[in-house]
Amino acid sequence: MINISLPDGSVRSFERPVTGAELAAAIGAGLAKAALAVRVDGELRDLSRPIDRDAKVAIVTARDADALELLRHDAAHVLAQAVQELFPGTQITFGPATESGFYYDFARAEPFTPEDFEKIEARMAEIVDRDLPIEREVWDRARLKKYFLEHGETFKAEWSDELPAGEEISIYRQGAWLDMCKGPHLPSTGKLGKAFKLMKVSGAYWRGDARNAQLQRVYGTVFFDRKQLDAYLTQLEEAEKRDHRRIGKEMGLFHQQEEAAGMVFWHPKGWALWRVLETYLRHRLDEAGYFEVKTPQLVDRRLWEASGHWEKFRENMYLSENEEGLRGFMDNQGERIFALKPMNCPCHVQIFNQGLKSYRDLPLRLAEFGSCHRFEPSGALHGIMRVRAFTQDDAHIFCTEAQITDETIRFCELLRRIYRDMGFPDFFVKFSDRPPVRAGSDAVWDQAEKALKDASAAAGIELHLNPGEGAFYGPKLEFVLRDAIGRDWQCGTLQVDFVLPERLDASFIGEDGQRHRPVMLHRAIFGSFERFIGILIENYIGRFPLWMAPTQAVVCTIVSDADGYAGEVAAALTAAGLRVEIDRRNEKINYKVREHSLAKTPVLIAVGKRDVEGRTVAIRRLGSDKQETLALTEAVHRLSEQARPPQ
Repeated sequence: MINISLPDGSVRSFERPVTGAELAAAIGAGLAKAALAVRVDGELRDLSRPIDRDAKVAIVTARDADALELLRHDAAHVLAQAVQELFPGTQITFGPATESGFYYDFARAEPFTPEDFEKIEARMAEIVDRDLPIEREVWDRARLKKYFLEHGETFKAEWSDELPAGEEISIYRQGAWLDMCKGPHLPSTGKLGKAFKLMKVSGAYWRGDARNAQLQRVYGTVFFDRKQLDAYLTQLEEAEKRDHRRIGKEMGLFHQQEEAAGMVFWHPKGWALWRVLETYLRHRLDEAGYFEVKTPQLVDRRLWEASGHWEKFRENMYLSENEEGLRGFMDNQGERIFALKPMNCPCHVQIFNQGLKSYRDLPLRLAEFGSCHRFEPSGALHGIMRVRAFTQDDAHIFCTEAQITDETIRFCELLRRIYRDMGFPDFFVKFSDRPPVRAGSDAVWDQAEKALKDASAAAGIELHLNPGEGAFYGPKLEFVLRDAIGRDWQCGTLQVDFVLPERLDASFIGEDGQRHRPVMLHRAIFGSFERFIGILIENYIGRFPLWMAPTQAVVCTIVSDADGYAGEVAAALTAAGLRVEIDRRNEKINYKVREHSLAKTPVLIAVGKRDVEGRTVAIRRLGSDKQETLALTEAVHRLSEQARPPQ
């Protein structure tokens, strides 16, 4: 007898193994029709696979979080089938689901065109209409390789040699077409529906190696209904309008160039924005009891080896260009090799380790606007959102295990206040637990994960599980913002670390007079200044709140007779703490207003002959056709109050 425990607490018993489809049908006809897959003791499976033991089982439908990824994976397979039907001789490689859709990499001599996309989408729709059963089969390695070689699939044949010995190899067949895949998949192509769209094509290398053959990567997206697809496409159109790279160029904030790929040249206005945010954040950290520190850019590899980062991040580290040192590294003779730091954590432990620490010194909160470097692949770079040189708003809290909960609560309160001030009142939190490759024993991870979950509960945080995505030294909370057009951005983090203090021999003297290891809480709020500024640009479309804007006001002259008075107005506003420019050009006022509005200046101040005589100014706000005339002293007072950063 096989006992199946369902999510509602009920139990269904069967005398023989039962498939997910049969279980759904036994529960009800409606569920059988809606069923897409089944989750058995947490493992997502095809509906056709038998359940042959007592298990906790849930039927997956379109309402479940798992379903969209399943749909996207199937769309990749249907795309591949459509391409091979339309363009014989095209070889298939890999095609996973992604965060926003799916892609498939093809080996084809001719480039894909927009006209090809129309044909491919039409053929995909035909395959959906065929409602082909998607069937799982298990093949041995010899049969798999023979099949692919006979069908001219050299890439798949090569990959079959890489599969671990003894591993079960599954293929999925839909009609006459098949692909090697771990699955799971939908019951049939008809379940995919037609709310899909091919988006673009780009180059990719076989197995991600530039020395290998170049492939064509076709991207697409898919949803359960046309309404969801249309909403996503509308969001993409809106995102295009908000692209931080275009707006940053229009506003003169920054630029990037090939000679420093993945790095940012900040212009005066962009750096003004940076300084405003840094000053604001520093004030918040001072209030919250943090001590700001500064650590070296270049650190000997021995520290990175001791911390475990060398093994984990070596390929992404920039090494010093010291000939003797590099030769020593290559010859493994122990010469001193320095690396630009990819993160700040080990350096903060070095500060903690200077001098004897007592339990009375804890919690000790060390913060740094730390400049870091990581060699990201060129294909991953994206404006200032994904760079190679960045500044983390980093901090590490050294505390006792008993202080984890209080420090988590304090941090979450600080983070909520800062996000609200930045214009993000809503966020959600992911809990990322132990990754497959990690430092520390399972017992230590059990301890760290329990501590972070308990602290999150005490802080009133609802957690969304993000399995296997913790840092290599500890579990973490990931704070995800939602912007003005509904996109999610993971920014802040809080990580509980029992491992690094042990590896780097950090200790304090407890009440018992003995040495103890501190717990290390890694935390960030912006994540990196570069990326967070990019998010702010796109969220506000460059129309920053007055307190944040790099240029808060421009004083524009209407006639040349007002040139001297414009200087007085600008001086008075500057003395009151505003960031002000003067436009005395011999242009019509409407031209000036239009130009500075396109530059997203929040306040435009026009001064003419009457204003000179009456000591007044005419104020116009960005996005408004109305203007208000005020006495200069009143205008300075109002604007200085409105431009004050949140306190």
